[in-house]
Amino acid sequence: MGEVKTHKIYSIVVLFCLIGFVGFGQNNEAKKLDKDEIFTIRGEVYIQGSRKPVEEVSIEVNNGSYTTTNKDGKFTIKAKIGDKLTVRHNDFETIFHTIEKNERITIKVISEDSYSRRSKSNSVTMRFNQMIDSADVYLKKDAEKSIKFIGDALNVEITPSQSAEAHEVLGDIHMYWKQYDLAISNYKISIQNAETSSIKLKLGKAYLRNNDFQNSISTYENLKEERLSNYETTILFEGIGDANLEIKNIPKAISSYEEGLKVAKEHLIVPKVTDLNSKIAQAYNKKGEINKAKGYFDNSLNLAAQENKKRSVEEKVKVAEFNSDNQDYESEIQLRKEIINDIKDIERDSVISNESPLTSQKQNYKIGNALLLQNRTDDAIPYLEKSRIEASEKGDLDVEIDSNRKLAEANSILGNTEKANAYNYEFRNVVDELYAKRIQEISQAARFSRNIAEQQNRITSLESDRALSRSKYELTQERNKRQQLIIYSLISGLVLLLITGYLMFKYIKQQRLANNLLALKSLRSQMNPHFIFNALNSVNSFIATNDERTANKYLSDFSRLMRSVLENSEEDFIPLKKEIELLDLYTKLEHFRFQDKFNYSIEVDETIDIEEFQIPPMLLQPYIENAVWHGLRYKTKKGHLNIAINQQSKDELTITISDDGIGRERSKALKTEHQKKQNSKGMNNIKKRVAILNEMYKDKVDVTIADFQTTEDAGTKVVVTLKKD
Repeated sequence: MGEVKTHKIYSIVVLFCLIGFVGFGQNNEAKKLDKDEIFTIRGEVYIQGSRKPVEEVSIEVNNGSYTTTNKDGKFTIKAKIGDKLTVRHNDFETIFHTIEKNERITIKVISEDSYSRRSKSNSVTMRFNQMIDSADVYLKKDAEKSIKFIGDALNVEITPSQSAEAHEVLGDIHMYWKQYDLAISNYKISIQNAETSSIKLKLGKAYLRNNDFQNSISTYENLKEERLSNYETTILFEGIGDANLEIKNIPKAISSYEEGLKVAKEHLIVPKVTDLNSKIAQAYNKKGEINKAKGYFDNSLNLAAQENKKRSVEEKVKVAEFNSDNQDYESEIQLRKEIINDIKDIERDSVISNESPLTSQKQNYKIGNALLLQNRTDDAIPYLEKSRIEASEKGDLDVEIDSNRKLAEANSILGNTEKANAYNYEFRNVVDELYAKRIQEISQAARFSRNIAEQQNRITSLESDRALSRSKYELTQERNKRQQLIIYSLISGLVLLLITGYLMFKYIKQQRLANNLLALKSLRSQMNPHFIFNALNSVNSFIATNDERTANKYLSDFSRLMRSVLENSEEDFIPLKKEIELLDLYTKLEHFRFQDKFNYSIEVDETIDIEEFQIPPMLLQPYIENAVWHGLRYKTKKGHLNIAINQQSKDELTITISDDGIGRERSKALKTEHQKKQNSKGMNNIKKRVAILNEMYKDKVDVTIADFQTTEDAGTKVVVTLKKD
């Protein structure tokens, strides 16, 4: 503060200037903020005229948040509408300000010696601030436009502090849109330009969201508590707890949450007191200490009720799920009924998206499900029906599928076969609709990723151009200096190029990973229709023979299988246990139709921990399908299908699918041209999946196919080798 105090301030006037968005149309397009939404307030403190920044100014919010201005006189702090901002410094009187909207706050300290002439750098700073504010406005509703504003802000000569601020906002954009790897990269760049505790906290959270838990813990633990505000200290302990909970280090998670809770209580940081009580409850629940968990959940419920309606409902949903997990269905039902009434109040002021757990259709479905688990089928049906109607009206296909499925089950239990069939028919229609929607979403996501990548490339290019321009300028300025200085400048330019090349290589690698993930989703989406078509053919055959009871039983099992397939369709790997359950159910369905053609067995080595091994979903099903449809089905005598899972080493196991059918050569001779084409397409699909997975996960899966025996019915043996991560 030495430089600031050299300015003799005779009469001090402090002005709050709200920087408008002139020329960018934000006033008309900005989304109306929810009064309970916490957002980031940006501001700066400087002496008018000279624009000298005032550092170490204390900025406090009545919610417990606290920070100080940096050497550039800038600050960021979390607040919501209605919060009171207090600005303190020895050189001017304490200022109080009420937050009325998401606004940039500029505090100008005016002295008798100051002058009001604006310099070139002043106008550049003004433009930079406008661009950053514009990016903030569009952050949650138009990522492309928001990133474009960041690019425009960086497209001028800026200071390292401004570059840090721009990359921080860019990281915030990627965090909101769940592009955590890009968020990490931009937070790192921001820290390189200006190292602050608040950005390091964001980096730790980005690592956590990206499932890089060790780096998250390391980032948090490297922060020095004495440099953090009370609010930031609470966030620090909460982040350490979250990361340890993910790696199942529950004692460490609980102790970290309790440290954070202690700080939050001591400094009256009310929202975090509620959050941490809730998280401690969840940790104790995972640990199996139900009574302790219930006590903390009681605290969080009471605290949330004192905040606002939405926060109270969010906590009730968590407690209802806790009651459901612990089979306390009566308490769950009572709480969910309260939630439905509360949701009606919330919906008067705001729109609740289908993705939110705070929807009446989800809560009605959960009530119906809880009643079914209590064998109160008659009571469950009205709630499930209401859930189905609400989901249909709001376009919530996921809940509509679940409601139709449960209604079919409930009516089947009551013997209402006609109604059960009707709901099953509706279930299949909604499944088809959801499938079409998912395909469209994949296409939109790919297009969105490409557009974001283009904007990010533009920023990367700007940064590279700026680095090169700076190097050229330095070389020009130093041309007449000593030879040694010229050499040092050239070396600096080379280092900058190497850094730029490294960043580009890293970005290309990230893009390649994203492309592989999209390709895997596309291949999985190609497999599922073929599988559904074959299964529905089986249902059709039973209906054609008027075997209604068998068709209903088959359709019920098929519905369970279809639900599991849809749940796993977005995952690259699932636990081996789930895959075995899927295979058992699928093979049971095929055997149900062709029981006169073959028997089957599934053998799992008892020494294998099937929870530890991961396997691509639906990888084995096509081989079983080929064994049944192209081998065993044409066999004159009753055949046998065997699925054997054995452990080869600590980190490797083999899955052998063998049948004594007619074999590949005889099967090939019997196929039509259309069947050959379809089979070839299916096998190529699997090969592509395995190739992409092995590229991404370093040869995790290996598949070999050979004849099973040397008799006339040669059969087929497929051996899948699976390695643990």
